[in-house]
Amino acid sequence: MSKIDQVNELLRHELAAAILKEVELPEALLTVTYVVSSSDERYAKAGVSVLPFGMAGSALKELRKKTNAILGQVKKRVKIRRLPKLTWAIDNTEERAAEVEAAISDDEAELRRILG
Repeated sequence: MSKIDQVNELLRHELAAAILKEVELPEALLTVTYVVSSSDERYAKAGVSVLPFGMAGSALKELRKKTNAILGQVKKRVKIRRLPKLTWAIDNTEERAAEVEAAISDDEAELRRILG
């Protein structure tokens, strides 16, 4: 595992812990699914999965509002020279997977109906 991969994984883990403390969205479940840092470690993009997906906009707004507090929590726990400037993105992989599964189920049901 390269140094940048280690930093990404550490940030993913610590951001998740900080979000639990700093972000209050009782009707939503947030999961940090990935962190991708620039090669100079000045910038990072964190992907967040939100369930239910309809809460994604509210979650993103709350994360952006609380970014400084979240990074403050991370800074307390991690010994990194400089924390990267963080941007948030919604990871809709879960939603797309559910759509694919639903399409497969529909196709299977149609096949069963046709084949009897």
